[in-house]
Amino acid sequence: MNNDLVSVIMPVYNDERNLSLAISSVFSQTYKNWELLVIDDSSTDNSSQIISEYVAKDERIKHFKTEKPSGSPVLPRNIGIQHTQGRYIAFLDSDDQWMPTKLEHQIALFQNHPDAVIVFSNYKMIDEQGRFYARPIVAPQSSDYHHLLKGNVIGCLTTMYDIQKGGSIRFPQCGHEDYALLLSVLRNGGKAYNTNTIEAFYRLKKGSVSSNKFHAMRWQWHIYTEMEKLGIMCSSYYFVHYAVRAVNKRWWIVWQDIKYRFRF
Repeated sequence: MNNDLVSVIMPVYNDERNLSLAISSVFSQTYKNWELLVIDDSSTDNSSQIISEYVAKDERIKHFKTEKPSGSPVLPRNIGIQHTQGRYIAFLDSDDQWMPTKLEHQIALFQNHPDAVIVFSNYKMIDEQGRFYARPIVAPQSSDYHHLLKGNVIGCLTTMYDIQKGGSIRFPQCGHEDYALLLSVLRNGGKAYNTNTIEAFYRLKKGSVSSNKFHAMRWQWHIYTEMEKLGIMCSSYYFVHYAVRAVNKRWWIVWQDIKYRFRF
């Protein structure tokens, strides 16, 4: 394990439109000791060709491909995790982007907090045309297992994980897999800390898997009852907190969209 290396995992499926922007945001990092593992989930567009062109330019980029489309980022991410060489793992989807200081600020935060197993950051949302929503998503300064049970406040695209402190990880095959992974990491202690800076841009797509709120609620309940084994009463308590937070976030997104479109 390379103690200074950050392994960046990027799943890709038919995203030739945004892929170069995502990879370029890794190239632009002020922290240069990284490797980028790009896992093509059997794309049928030009994504594979774009990846190959970047591999030819920089030996830090590795290209993997699934045998057939898996239908979710779980398998590609786990393939990436299997081949990482760094102490730290970070996640960036092919339609999202990082600020240049993302890795630098997060490595520094690990050094300042010995009990940090995860570090994360605030981020901004953009639509499919690349237009910014006015207000950033500002997460709490820190989080732990019990706090995170009330709802996920950590954006996967901002997450960095310390393998040396937390051990090996693997995304479970379920809905809200990134949230389930975070809970499994923090369940045995350790904390997650926020850089308190905006370090990423999350692209909100209409019709995405996570945009179906009925499915999202069902996945959340499954995580509480089946994966975390909390029991009905305890699960209900945390589910109420999750639901209130989800409604507030949804209305905020709608309101930001209205303000943007009507310019007020």
